[in-house]
Amino acid sequence: MKFAKLSLVAAVAVAGFTTANAQPLEEAIKNVDVTGSVVYRYNDYANDQVAAGKDSDNTNTNHYKVALGLSSKVNDDVKFNSRFIVGSSTNAGLVELDSNNHDGQADVTLSNANFAYTGVKNTTVIVGKQGLTTPWTVAVDSDNNEQTGTGILAMSAIGPVTLAGAYFNQTNLDLSTDASLNSTKLLSQLYGSADIATVGAIATLGSVTADAWFLDMQDTFKTYTVGAKTAQKLAGIDLTADARYASLSFDTPVATALKSAISSTVVEEDNSMMKLVVTADAGLIDGKLAYAKTGKEGGLTALDNDASTTLLGWNLTANGKADADYIQAVLGFDILANLNLSANYGNLQYKSLANSTVDFEEEEVYGQLLYKMSKNLTTYVRYGTYTKEDKTPGVAKTNDDTRGRLQVEYTF
Repeated sequence: MKFAKLSLVAAVAVAGFTTANAQPLEEAIKNVDVTGSVVYRYNDYANDQVAAGKDSDNTNTNHYKVALGLSSKVNDDVKFNSRFIVGSSTNAGLVELDSNNHDGQADVTLSNANFAYTGVKNTTVIVGKQGLTTPWTVAVDSDNNEQTGTGILAMSAIGPVTLAGAYFNQTNLDLSTDASLNSTKLLSQLYGSADIATVGAIATLGSVTADAWFLDMQDTFKTYTVGAKTAQKLAGIDLTADARYASLSFDTPVATALKSAISSTVVEEDNSMMKLVVTADAGLIDGKLAYAKTGKEGGLTALDNDASTTLLGWNLTANGKADADYIQAVLGFDILANLNLSANYGNLQYKSLANSTVDFEEEEVYGQLLYKMSKNLTTYVRYGTYTKEDKTPGVAKTNDDTRGRLQVEYTF
């Protein structure tokens, strides 16, 4: 999981810009902090759906995303923050420019424009257009889609506990939710303008950080999650463990609407997910083991596949999968201090619908070479296989794909 993306501190650090009337440019610039990221991604996929009698469908695509954050000090207690994205205007993510066609252009959008007030000790209040900083969403992401909304977020630290509360009267969830989630996509089309309210608490007790959150989307669904993370050093090995449980239930009118819309009485009304992720770093060798289990009625527990309330691999995700068992394993080796080679495996087994008897199985195996040329410039290359088996009686089919990727990321 990309835990840092969900940090409340990261949300406060989202940068912005304002002009100063009748102020010399030199003085104005002194009060402006600039942050950002640049990502280029190249995907080369050979997709082969065996049962359909279809030849391999090769695709190669170029993807780009540039993010610029500007933060300007208004006075001792207030900062104005903004974030501009050159990428996809629909979901604030990567824009795909297909190399088989002409060299297209990206859109420029304003994703954040807010004021942050810190005049009360240990308290921050952010008002305006901002990232949705919740465990179910991703507020800031250098290379994927982001969830944003207009409203207010307040955070206050009381000893080892940080309390948070937020309310948003509009969001981009109708566009930024991952399209692979059929129920979520349909849901967002029906209720994309619904208000969102959330409360949470984060407590640090020694080496353990625990959190609990509740979120309500107006007349749509209610969800809660609890999690804990710890870091330990044992016999020279750095160990981390991250456990989380999430539950999401649709309100009755929405469940009824979903059943009608997809012409089925089988809808993921009550969804749940539990996961455990353990990582180890022994210097030259590092590894990761992860397991996620979703409920028999459904596993739709996140509005973004990168969110902490689900488990994501390269091509696999537990999100939106009913009665799923998902296993991840990674073993890495440092060839050089800044060059890491890893072997990655994932296996996901689930039902086609809630309480269905039809099984699906997805599996990925790939190698990754990660090169950190400097602290702010990272490149990785991936190559491997992805398979998906539909075990529906009489219409069984298998996807047997070869996939490769090159990505370069620069941060400043």
